[in-house]
Amino acid sequence: MKAVVIVLTVVVVFVSLSALYEVESGISDGMCNVAVLPVEGSILPFYGIGDFELVVTPEIVETFMDTAEEDENIKAVLVEINSPGGTPVASQRIADRFKNSALPVVGLIGDVGASGGYMVAAATDYLIASPMSSVGSIGVNMSYVEESEKNEEEGLTYVQLIAGKFKDVGSPDRAISEEEKALLQADLDIVHNIFIDLVAGYRNMEREAVVLVADGSTMLGVTAEKAGLVDGLGGRNEAKAALATILE
Repeated sequence: MKAVVIVLTVVVVFVSLSALYEVESGISDGMCNVAVLPVEGSILPFYGIGDFELVVTPEIVETFMDTAEEDENIKAVLVEINSPGGTPVASQRIADRFKNSALPVVGLIGDVGASGGYMVAAATDYLIASPMSSVGSIGVNMSYVEESEKNEEEGLTYVQLIAGKFKDVGSPDRAISEEEKALLQADLDIVHNIFIDLVAGYRNMEREAVVLVADGSTMLGVTAEKAGLVDGLGGRNEAKAALATILE
């Protein structure tokens, strides 16, 4: 069942602009056609990381975009985003593919476009969200549950056998040292700053304007529009109108 769900999340749907969302099977009639790509679930470099029901990978997106760009009947791409995020490298790879597309790319955030999901959304040429969408979460997380005391209560002993003093940093089976915490925090800060730079570049925003909202929190679509993180509010009808304007 899991494999079936994964396949369904990346079905390529070609529809004419006049019939957008009104068909269930793919068509390409040569009249202002749009390729619709759902980006749903966790953004990961490959399948098998964690137990996620819905996964999208850079390879899937790149294959889709290549197909759309090679079809002379396709004039634009609509990306429907419902993603809480994923790994930073996979997210940037997808975002860059959208940003560098030969076709116009319109993004539509559904319930959530957060963290890596927002990074991907930010790279589209025109971004729409519902006023009630969860948008942003420009931050990085490496938190985990430390279980050393629980192990001790259960009579379990963590035996440390490593070469390189930081090799098992972040192990949940022992307490983390201040030096190790500082090491991980430094990495998180670097990735966070790269995330801010990417959003500023994708959205053509001043970096300081992004910094002001890059505290890791999400915001509603209506607030995100005011902050400059999305271009407009609405749903599929507004996406159709944006596509019609772009393709005039």
